[in-house]
Amino acid sequence: MGQRRTHNQINMGSEPVLKKLLIIPPILVGIAVLYLMASGRQAPERKPPEELARVVRTIPAQELRLIPRVTGFGSVYPGTVWSAIAQVAGEVEYVHPDLKKGAILPAGTEIVRISPADFDLAINQAKANMRSAEAKLAELKVTEDNTADLLTIEKRGLALRESELKRKQDLLSRGTVAQSALDLEQRETLAQRKKVQDLENTLRLLPTQRAVQREQISVYQAQLQSAELDLKRTRIVLPFQARISEVNVEEKQYIQTGGTLVTADSLDVAEVEAQVPISQFSAMVRASIPNEVSVGFTPETLSKMVKKIGFEASVRLRVGESMVEWPARFARVSDTIDPKTRTIGVIVAVDGAYAKALPGQRPPLTKGMFVEIEVRTRAAENQLIVPRSALHNGNVYVASAERRLDIRPVTTGLLQGNLAVIAKGIAKGEQIVVSDLVPAVPGMLLSLRSDEDALKRLTDEASGGATAQ
Repeated sequence: MGQRRTHNQINMGSEPVLKKLLIIPPILVGIAVLYLMASGRQAPERKPPEELARVVRTIPAQELRLIPRVTGFGSVYPGTVWSAIAQVAGEVEYVHPDLKKGAILPAGTEIVRISPADFDLAINQAKANMRSAEAKLAELKVTEDNTADLLTIEKRGLALRESELKRKQDLLSRGTVAQSALDLEQRETLAQRKKVQDLENTLRLLPTQRAVQREQISVYQAQLQSAELDLKRTRIVLPFQARISEVNVEEKQYIQTGGTLVTADSLDVAEVEAQVPISQFSAMVRASIPNEVSVGFTPETLSKMVKKIGFEASVRLRVGESMVEWPARFARVSDTIDPKTRTIGVIVAVDGAYAKALPGQRPPLTKGMFVEIEVRTRAAENQLIVPRSALHNGNVYVASAERRLDIRPVTTGLLQGNLAVIAKGIAKGEQIVVSDLVPAVPGMLLSLRSDEDALKRLTDEASGGATAQ
């Protein structure tokens, strides 16, 4: 019984194995069929990957007429600042009722008057002294005449005494007169000579006394003129139409000589000093007259160049979304260069700073306004110009004739606003890439799109029709 159970168990375990083996033939048949079907068809054709072109904006490199210019920023200040300084001391008896900070007063306005009482007294005293001196001079003339007449009489008396003395000397020699009589006559003669000598000395002193008196009259005349000048200085009058910026005086106040009473600003001319890089200023001048400018620049050479170059200037003020502009004239170059920033002061002047104001459109140029100035020189012809944004670390992206990217090193000249002058590296007519390429791979394929707007902006700015931002 035990053996029979073992045989049945063997038969029952072999049945699943047989079933699994029966599945293998159909699988093999299927594989064979698939192989036969595949071997009867051709393999699919493979295509090489296509190169994608990057779309870029380009403009042609053009030779344009360039107006070299530099810009800078500075504050407005009046062309003339006038300070009323007290030249005499005294009590203030009058102050103009409109003498207030910010007030505009016309030329010739009396703004302050100091009491003239002390100076009127000084004038009267000087005149009295002059009259006294003139009377003394007249007295000397009378004294001279009287002394001359008296001298004539005394000389006649001296002549008589000398004649009498001679007669008595003759008598003494003949023994008809005593010696005492002769001695008495000699004493009388000497006394008469002394009178004549005193009168002559008096006459000799009179011209000197007259000269002293005339000089004294000159002194009194100077005192009179000084007193009259001080009297004029008691009235302080505006020399030109001005805007009052500071008032330090009140009525009934006693002021000392040398004190600043009023400060006023002129309205006819406003000036602006802007600091511009010396390198940009030099490049602007060189671009205008490249054959006449030396390499070195100092304040002295720049001042000389100003006289040779026809500078033009303008002043701009941004008011909200609009820009207000004033025509200006190039006034001068500052006398120093800032050693830290390497900038130089450029000063421009606006004539009629208040007269050119238009209500609601153009405000007057007032002190303290922060404005932009632009200085221009004569135009430079045939300048190869590209947008400044087209420069990439000294290189320019150029689209070749095969529409491949060429990264071209260039040498730049004047850098001005949004444009750059190319001295070397590219030729007229080459297509300049103005798009940002990231990454920029030399030789990459490009799809070119002409950027007419960028070209127009470049042309306008080169000709001075657009403002560099």
